[in-house]
Amino acid sequence: MTDKTQIDDIEKDNESGFTLVEVMAVMAIIAIGVTIVVVNVLPNIGTAKAQKAAVDISVLSGALEQYHLDLGSYPDERDGLQALRTAPSGLRNGELYRTGGYIKKLPTDPWGYEYYYRFPGEYGAFDLYSYGADGEEGGEGLDADVTSWSE
Repeated sequence: MTDKTQIDDIEKDNESGFTLVEVMAVMAIIAIGVTIVVVNVLPNIGTAKAQKAAVDISVLSGALEQYHLDLGSYPDERDGLQALRTAPSGLRNGELYRTGGYIKKLPTDPWGYEYYYRFPGEYGAFDLYSYGADGEEGGEGLDADVTSWSE
């Protein structure tokens, strides 16, 4: 009777688990899925970064406009965008500066560079821009500058 029980236990053990073929089939399905995602997502990363830079510039431009409405002028170029986080020293009408600043965090562009701010601007009241993926002025495609003005 003991031998019969041992044989039944061995047969149950052989029935549980996955075969090598089943494991390989699952791995192949996962590999196909990953390939599809990579092929469709990777080419769009550069475009997404340029779009994020444009959104950041829009948000920073809005904060600069609010700063101007509250204080009557844009931040000096020497104070730069940091003036949106903390009130510059010697600020005229400093009591009108918003508690907590105009933005919570000063972003860097998607390529890790700081945004450039120029006041007075060449193309508007102020110029706000990123030099794109290459970090150098000009460029085409993913290296193109992202600006607060239209050219």
